[in-house]
Amino acid sequence: MNAAAALLSLACLALIQASGSGANAEFNPLHHSGPASPYFDAPAQFGIPPSTPVRCSVDQAAYIVRHGSRFPEPGSFTGWQSLFAKLQNATYTAKGPLAFLPSWVPPIDDGPHQPLFLSSTGSKEAFDLGVDLRKRYRLTKGGDNFTVWSVRVVDTATYFTLGYLSQGNYLSAADENRGHVITMPDSVNYTFADSLTPSAGCPAYSTGDTSSKATTFRGTYQGKIADRLNQYLDGLTLNATDIGVMQDLCGFQAEISGDTYFCDIFTKSEWLDYEYAHDLNYYYGSGPGNPVSATTGYPWVKAVTELLVTGPKQTPSDSHFAPPPLIMSFTHDNNLPPVVSALGLWNTSLFPSVYPLSTAGPPNPHRTFRSSYLVAFRGYIALERLSTGPHHVFAVVGADARAQINNAVVPVPGCASGPGSSCPLASFATYVNSRAAVAGDFVGTCGLRDVQNATGALDIFTTFPSDAAQTSMLLVPLPYAHTP
Repeated sequence: MNAAAALLSLACLALIQASGSGANAEFNPLHHSGPASPYFDAPAQFGIPPSTPVRCSVDQAAYIVRHGSRFPEPGSFTGWQSLFAKLQNATYTAKGPLAFLPSWVPPIDDGPHQPLFLSSTGSKEAFDLGVDLRKRYRLTKGGDNFTVWSVRVVDTATYFTLGYLSQGNYLSAADENRGHVITMPDSVNYTFADSLTPSAGCPAYSTGDTSSKATTFRGTYQGKIADRLNQYLDGLTLNATDIGVMQDLCGFQAEISGDTYFCDIFTKSEWLDYEYAHDLNYYYGSGPGNPVSATTGYPWVKAVTELLVTGPKQTPSDSHFAPPPLIMSFTHDNNLPPVVSALGLWNTSLFPSVYPLSTAGPPNPHRTFRSSYLVAFRGYIALERLSTGPHHVFAVVGADARAQINNAVVPVPGCASGPGSSCPLASFATYVNSRAAVAGDFVGTCGLRDVQNATGALDIFTTFPSDAAQTSMLLVPLPYAHTP
């Protein structure tokens, strides 16, 4: 098998739902805005079609999903306010692409409540994903109750669940068609690997974080952009910090208010540099460039793989809770790249000198690790179990970055002999077991051997309540109560 065939033969346990702009499509800055991108389907990779292979069906799937589009974090909002104050406190004229600046106001109309929280776009993204996966898989029948797992991004989990269950009238049927959202603490250091934010419970994780390389790269282009844009201003001078805020505002303002003025003032090459800075941030911060990344992503991969091997609607022998055939986990952007690392995806290439990603630039067009395809709002990684009959079961990987996964199938390195470049399930399980050596033992690698109750296992999908994960449950929607 030649190198190209080997790459295409990588198994399909990662389906990234992402159909996106094709090679001849008009350039869209919102598809190159990294974590500020509203959800979009990533373009197909490796020439593999995103559809379920002929004569196959998906009988089980697991997703780990970033929350939907939201208002900025408070720290980022402070940057918006500083830019606004700078514009308001100066006497200047603006022309050309910057003519809108004197009348611009930040798209926040309820400062005490909006920053950090889900926007209406994010609500729709989550609801739409629920509808899409209900139609895509048909894994549960109408009237069945449904369970999902979430950290504090419960609004995204709830809107997803409402979309998934939105069929028929069950409002007064308190025991039917209800969603159970199993919640757990967010970004704490005492649940260790039994969490959807495990990096917070791994002290060694921060020692491998070299995301500051992204800041160095930003220093190579932001000042040049400021110099170019200043030709349209008289009485006001933009600097590199302003450029970072303005590029962020493209994605955020587009998803909050539909305004794309900030998207239109930068060139294609400037957007590609902006995207690459985010690529470096995630690659070296939480992705394959952090040597402890795979350690924190492996518990989710291992737990899900065991469920795929057990099969849908089956209770593993050592537990008492059978998860639904569609296993949904909702978390934050920085918890997706570790899963990529654990699976060994997006860190090898047929082309030389692609990985590790260069910190000098320019962006290598042959790289597959792209933040816009993975950690866009409501981005996700999904593992599908494909069934082609009683003796042919394959696992497929989809990463949506929306990865469905969003239509970009990402083959598993060295294992793509199944239909649609999928990996035979037994081979996939063997592959995942081999990745344990790369990930290392969570407790040992994280420096937790002397910490009481430290665990490297994720049991939330088969144990409820989980004492280690400190899980609790929300019910949605609440039963309807008629008041005369």
